[in-house]
Amino acid sequence: MLACLLPALVLFAVFMVYPTVNVFRMSLYTWSGFSPDMKFVGLDNFRHLIDDEQFVRAFQNTVTLLVVVTAVTMGMGLFLAAIMTRQKLRSRNFLRFVLYIPNVLSVVVIAAVFSAIYDQNNGLLNSMLRLVSLDSWQQVWLGDQKVVLYSVGIAMVWQSLGYYMVLYMSSMSSIPEELYEASGLDGASATRQFFSITMPLIWQNLRTSLTFFIMSAVNLSFVLVRAMTGGGPDSSSEVLLSYMYKQAYTNSSYGYGMAIGVVIFAFSFLVSLLMSRATKREPLQF
Repeated sequence: MLACLLPALVLFAVFMVYPTVNVFRMSLYTWSGFSPDMKFVGLDNFRHLIDDEQFVRAFQNTVTLLVVVTAVTMGMGLFLAAIMTRQKLRSRNFLRFVLYIPNVLSVVVIAAVFSAIYDQNNGLLNSMLRLVSLDSWQQVWLGDQKVVLYSVGIAMVWQSLGYYMVLYMSSMSSIPEELYEASGLDGASATRQFFSITMPLIWQNLRTSLTFFIMSAVNLSFVLVRAMTGGGPDSSSEVLLSYMYKQAYTNSSYGYGMAIGVVIFAFSFLVSLLMSRATKREPLQF
């Protein structure tokens, strides 16, 4: 048995354990990333983070995106999945196909699509607002500090929504129809059936997907921010991973960047733990 597992354990140690340990080690040094000179500074990089206003802003932006995008994506995914599963829509397969397409596209392609949509002069969004005489609603969607973060958040929702909708549809379709028929005879409305039958029976799936989505959203926000805004304007759309990348590979502060990486690791672990504890329930069977 051990011989069968040995190749997988070696690969795990080489590509997961060693890089992770190295990130923790490098966070204790000051190093440019290219020079042979490395200076041990202990926890100084972490003390510097507390006074770094850009890091604090990137942390706040990351939390804001996680809360808003997770709530919208999970809520809309559940709502659309319930509609697609319980209602007899003629165009259900077509709608499911259309909503799932963004998930198979490259994130960079999605960034290019939304950059074109948000274009100040010729973009689809401002053009539609002019068409319906809502000129005062036009914005510099990727250049205004007040709206740029939410503009990126909309792209994140568009990329993820179809995947989670299909995931929840798969779970809902396995619920026996007899349960809905029996509750219907007792006078339960569609809303009551959703909260009393559907949600409890797909809870384990919902719980797992919620944790997975929060973790993947951290990575997704980095790619979209890098491709759409570069963290601007004036760092107003900077997120933790993009700030780590900027410090480690642009500003040649590799040790400081790795300290940010350790904070991201701890933050992700803590969020996963809290989500697991907060959503823990006894599984229901049917």
